[in-house]
Amino acid sequence: MIKFNWKRLGLVTGLSLSLVAAGCGSDDESSDGGSEEGSASVGDGKEVELAYVEWDSEVASTNVIGKVLEDQGYDVTLTPLDNAVMWEAVANGEADGMVAAWLPATHKGQFEEYGDQVVELGTNLEGAKIGLVVPEYMDVNSIADLDQEADKTITGIEPGAGVVGAAEQALEDYDNLEGWEVQTSSSGAMATELGNAIENEEDVIVTGWTPHWKFQAYDLKYLEDPEGSFGEAETIDTMVREGLEEDLPNAYKILDQFNWTTDDMESVMLDIYNGASPEEAAATWVEDNQDKVDEWLNGVE
Repeated sequence: MIKFNWKRLGLVTGLSLSLVAAGCGSDDESSDGGSEEGSASVGDGKEVELAYVEWDSEVASTNVIGKVLEDQGYDVTLTPLDNAVMWEAVANGEADGMVAAWLPATHKGQFEEYGDQVVELGTNLEGAKIGLVVPEYMDVNSIADLDQEADKTITGIEPGAGVVGAAEQALEDYDNLEGWEVQTSSSGAMATELGNAIENEEDVIVTGWTPHWKFQAYDLKYLEDPEGSFGEAETIDTMVREGLEEDLPNAYKILDQFNWTTDDMESVMLDIYNGASPEEAAATWVEDNQDKVDEWLNGVE
């Protein structure tokens, strides 16, 4: 069973989007034979630790790839962490990898600090996006056209999140946003505020990102961003620690070949939103999409 490691919870700075990173498996692997090459059942019980930031999107992706690794015989730990700590954990080898790097904008600062200390395996999801999101019923289509909507308040998520920083930048970039504020909260609080406003058909403006279950649950739209405060479309990339390919070549290969679509991710997120546990939602998706999983396992011996 996939394990969650909470021993570094004290490092999480109050983000409800956070996941914890514990010790990597290198010491354990050296004690039981080092490299996995030649193991009878691929993972053969060797430890793999994945760090992630506890955004709904990354809860979905990390649980899915964790389930696949577990099914291949690995002892998998999923570790919730703050953004910066997640990157640091992979860079210093405390975690084996992550599938949660939003680039080039959202995690720009973390990539600049830690990018040369991790192994970049490339994109696992294309078409990611951040911006300001409103219900379709609101009569506004551009940030430049905002006036008095939502009491001149943008409901954000955790302080320090890339989308929050971009929203704060928008307050500087757009002359019509003078006197507006970005009210930080958490991913869960933002979703609650959005749902309550929609139920009452009230104005609400939130920091949003795709993939996210809210786009399947509600009729929403991104506000146009003519000043480019939120940047262009992003990708979600996979990063692993240095030495993982030598220590756990099959795990490395699975992580390297992991890729899926926005619809895939949002279907898992929506199952979780509707009451399934992350583990249950991941297991259901894996069972229903074995053809895609087989592609991730191509060449695994």
